[in-house]
Amino acid sequence: MIELPELVAGGLAAGTLSALALGGSLLRSRRQKAALRAEVTELRDRLESAEGAFISEIEHLAARRMPAAAAQLAHPHLRVPGPVRQNTPGTPTGIALEYVLTALREELTAQRVRIDAAAQAGLRGATREIQAALYRLQDALRGLEQRYDDPELAQTLFALDHENEQSLRRAQVAAVVCGAWVGLAREESHVVDAVTGGQARLAGYHRVRVHNHLEPGTALVSHAVEPVAIIVAELLDNALRHSAPDTDVIVNLEHVHHGVCVTVDDAGLGMTQDERARAQRLVAGSDPILLTDLGDPPRMGLAAIGQLTRQFDLSVDVSSPSPYGGVRAVLRVDSHLLGRIDPQERPPSASAPRSTRERAARREPVREPAGSGTPSAEPPAPAAPVPAPKPAPAPVAPVPAAAGHGAEHERAAAPGHPESSDLGGLPQRRRRTRTDASGLPQPPSAVRRPEEAAAALAALQYGTAAARTPKRASAPDPQRTDDEGGAAR
Repeated sequence: MIELPELVAGGLAAGTLSALALGGSLLRSRRQKAALRAEVTELRDRLESAEGAFISEIEHLAARRMPAAAAQLAHPHLRVPGPVRQNTPGTPTGIALEYVLTALREELTAQRVRIDAAAQAGLRGATREIQAALYRLQDALRGLEQRYDDPELAQTLFALDHENEQSLRRAQVAAVVCGAWVGLAREESHVVDAVTGGQARLAGYHRVRVHNHLEPGTALVSHAVEPVAIIVAELLDNALRHSAPDTDVIVNLEHVHHGVCVTVDDAGLGMTQDERARAQRLVAGSDPILLTDLGDPPRMGLAAIGQLTRQFDLSVDVSSPSPYGGVRAVLRVDSHLLGRIDPQERPPSASAPRSTRERAARREPVREPAGSGTPSAEPPAPAAPVPAPKPAPAPVAPVPAAAGHGAEHERAAAPGHPESSDLGGLPQRRRRTRTDASGLPQPPSAVRRPEEAAAALAALQYGTAAARTPKRASAPDPQRTDDEGGAAR
């Protein structure tokens, strides 16, 4: 049998071991709890920090970034601020915030387009009624101009007509910006007439100097006449408004490789780089034009140009400064919008400047062939053949006109008649101005002095008396008749 002391000693040993094991487990448990408590505290701190950062990003998004993104739609040069923390972009939070801005931009753009479309529809209807009333007023004023001959009243009516024309132009520009048609369909017209037509719609038209370097007869197709006139009027209006009233606006019409260019130069203050970029964006017509983008009050001139350039395949450039210190605007009309009108059958209007090429063709001498040794000179046009005078009982018989002049021109004119000309001693009625091979009118021949005319008439009378003399049996020598009578000189 085991003795009692040994049994007690064994129990005590076992209890001691159990106590030691339990104490060790308790210590490990405390340590784990302390570690977990520290980890929880750290996670809580991190969560609170992340929550604070997220809240600050949301507040920054609402207070700074979203208003800037909304304003950027109307003013593209504005910059949208980035997130508050530098490490936010690229994170899930940063991606979510950027998505919010993108969705905001899309929704605002859609709302602006819908609101602007409604505003344009209302303005388009109003301008249509205004245009109709102005056209009726224009017809009434022109009827009064034709009815009354009083100079003072006519001057007043012309001034009212011009003011009405300017109001009509403004209404037409507003309608074009709102998507309406130009309102007029014109027939094929000279380019220079379209330019001067646009010039006539402005208050300061007298300050515009047009230099026409086009070939005579250069014309626009019918559907491009009114758009070109509107664009030229708006470019000239901008040039006149932004230049001093004592300066001129220079307009040059020139041929280029792809068509015709109308260049407008002013001597104003010019534009800054941002203003020039915005103006170029408007006249290009590539982006949709909203009324809210045109300022308050809206400036519709460049916007109307942009609408027309997109609709009629025209091109306008305002990105270059003028050599006179202002702005240079260039309108290019491509070849498919150009035609030709015979300038003899349908000449340009009397107020349109004549082409410098036409004047140069009139002054250009005819060059002799190479090696002739003679200076270049313009040979006189050959005179019409005139038959030799026949014997007649009267001292001076009427001379028939040259063959080929037509029945309406076959009446002889007496010497000294205002509509006759002394051609080689035999007075004849002048039919028309001679033209050269190009169809351009030539300057009339120099009128003879009274002494030369008297000598030619005396020679004619001498030849007639010699033909009536009985001693002259043979026919007169044609060469002698030419020398003595002065015919066909």
